[in-house]
Amino acid sequence: MKASPLGKVATYKDKYDKSLLFPIDRDENRKILGVNSDSLPFSGHDIWNAFELSWLNVKGKPEIAVCRFIIPCDSKYLIESKSFKLYLNSFNGSVFDSADEVKSILYKDISKATDSDIKIELYREREFLNFCITTPEHICLDNLDITCKDYNINSDLLCLDELTNISTEEVIYSNLLKSNCPVTGQPDWGTVIIGYKGRKISHESLLKYIVSFRNHNGFHEHCSEQIFVDLINKCDPEKLSVQAMYTRRGGLDINPIRTNDPNYKIPALVRLFRQ
Repeated sequence: MKASPLGKVATYKDKYDKSLLFPIDRDENRKILGVNSDSLPFSGHDIWNAFELSWLNVKGKPEIAVCRFIIPCDSKYLIESKSFKLYLNSFNGSVFDSADEVKSILYKDISKATDSDIKIELYREREFLNFCITTPEHICLDNLDITCKDYNINSDLLCLDELTNISTEEVIYSNLLKSNCPVTGQPDWGTVIIGYKGRKISHESLLKYIVSFRNHNGFHEHCSEQIFVDLINKCDPEKLSVQAMYTRRGGLDINPIRTNDPNYKIPALVRLFRQ
């Protein structure tokens, strides 16, 4: 991380430069969680939405687009977000023949940097209208009247609902997820959506646990995996999905998904009200 552009004064390059991408090995954090990258307890993706992509056409006229990157969670590397931003901005003063050429270059560079076969979708203005803003149609925890005292991750807060012994299947969410960049300390705000099947999880305990991330320093992807692992260890659900949808910073929002549901599909193209 000492070589990362995070926490340092950055010179924005306006000529295409793939060397700006800074990969981070996923193994380091997974070792802390007791997760073996060779036999992951989950599948899923990191979905990045980039809203500040521009380049010059062959006549020197600027073109703009929104880009969606879908990076599998079993890729060896994730991309540090500031380096991703610097990389995308390096397209600003470079000439490309077409949007298809830009898309092809983005695919090649991000696939190489993550050591994986990514998916990429490029949207122009009319296509972007499909990026609808929505609210999760699930159970919201945020109106629960709870007392919070823990603002550093405490998985011991998690417990089952003692009044419900039967198997439960539900999807619940909270907009109160907050963590901090592990290098700069800048706040990262998000919504976390949790779907599970098994013994009913106490909603009060789950909300307290989500709030306990408030002072935690961790990348978006790491926080999502922490939530998944803690829920598995503490509540032992038969099936579990964790989706974190973070607000935009530097023109990028990051949406990691971790699941052990064999029927998992990449979610539709949507944004939440804070995105």
